[in-house]
Amino acid sequence: MVRIDREEATGISGLSAVGAALLLSLLLTSTVLGHEPKSATKTTVVGHIVGTACYMGHESMGKEHLACATECAKAGIPLAILESGTGKLYLPLATDHHSSANKQLMPCIEKDVRVIGTVVEKGGLKAIMIEKIEGAEAQ
Repeated sequence: MVRIDREEATGISGLSAVGAALLLSLLLTSTVLGHEPKSATKTTVVGHIVGTACYMGHESMGKEHLACATECAKAGIPLAILESGTGKLYLPLATDHHSSANKQLMPCIEKDVRVIGTVVEKGGLKAIMIEKIEGAEAQ
């Protein structure tokens, strides 16, 4: 009977296996940490939650527009924060980038809020990763 040693067959010693595990661990950690925004600023945005399609398309907003904005948000059209004073529009992002911020903002549609989070800007688009929402019936 021929006996083949694992190290001989694979070329991997016990020490090499530990090294490979550490390397894999570092790669996975850097991948997770790589999801952090590169140019981000923690801030507070005070503004009004609007439906993007109607606001951008025909400047519709306010209490008379609540039903329409709600239906649009339920259909997956993003909500946005219209900043008071500046008129800048922020795209809200959930901190878990695999979910929609609309769920957090549904109770706040067409209401004034204070959003605390991390602001990022790319290609002229401003977004805020929501950490906390104050005002209205925020969740």
